[in-house]
Amino acid sequence: MLAILLKRQCWLTLLLLVLLTGWMYLSGALSPAYASGPQRACAQGLVQQPNTLFQHASFEPGQKIPKWHLHITYIGHSTFLIETPQGVSAATDYNGVHVPPFVPDLVTMNNLHETHYTDTPDPKVKYVLRGWDPLFGIARNNVRVKDLHVYSIPTNIHEFNGKKTNENSIFVFGAAGLCLAHVGHLHHILTKRQKFRLENIDVLFLPIGGFATVSHEEALKIIEQITPKIIIPMHYHYPGAKGRFTKLMQPHSKVKIVQDSTIRLSKKNLPKHTEVHFIKPLDPFYRFD
Repeated sequence: MLAILLKRQCWLTLLLLVLLTGWMYLSGALSPAYASGPQRACAQGLVQQPNTLFQHASFEPGQKIPKWHLHITYIGHSTFLIETPQGVSAATDYNGVHVPPFVPDLVTMNNLHETHYTDTPDPKVKYVLRGWDPLFGIARNNVRVKDLHVYSIPTNIHEFNGKKTNENSIFVFGAAGLCLAHVGHLHHILTKRQKFRLENIDVLFLPIGGFATVSHEEALKIIEQITPKIIIPMHYHYPGAKGRFTKLMQPHSKVKIVQDSTIRLSKKNLPKHTEVHFIKPLDPFYRFD
């Protein structure tokens, strides 16, 4: 009888340890800088939910950010600066030319194109995430820095020398209860697998040029696939692209013109239905009507 009781106690102890370890991992307590395994925290709704407000107001990069908020600054083209309450900063499509006003902790480069990447990022950048594999395989990224989690989803996949490779990645950012997806230089609508990994996206950074990346019709289909709360347009330096996209979206979604380059977001009061928010680029070279 004693042996049976001891055996049960061991099993109970082991079960409690497994449950505790799982809770600590999801809460971030055991997460290393480079997280392991396939990550769908945003897709699974595992980002903790806040109880705060959504707002557009006048802010500047580098300011202290309240808990459960994010700052997003539109630098220009497809580069955005994302800042978290714990002071982590990330720049998307970092090309070394149109850069944030300070060196970010982490940079992503979705595509091997001169306006979307650089071979010589500032040496002070701690994490450089590339959306392609230099050895022509499939690029995979999965990084956690304090309260920011970033992972990538390969796209533009084709065969090269008999094996699959990808030319672009969608980068997903999770922090402050929000999930953001930057699709980069996407050339197609999403596959079922890609769509599965992009559930529960709050903010979608989407190219709307209608040329070089996805067409306007494909952009609308991607919006339908992801159903984000907010679409932040980018990559629309082609003449008339902004107006054509706006005309296509107005029957379906509210379109807002934000007169600031930096906005503050939080979860609770995101719009119930998808809205388009044009943010004023910090770089005047990218201000197109």
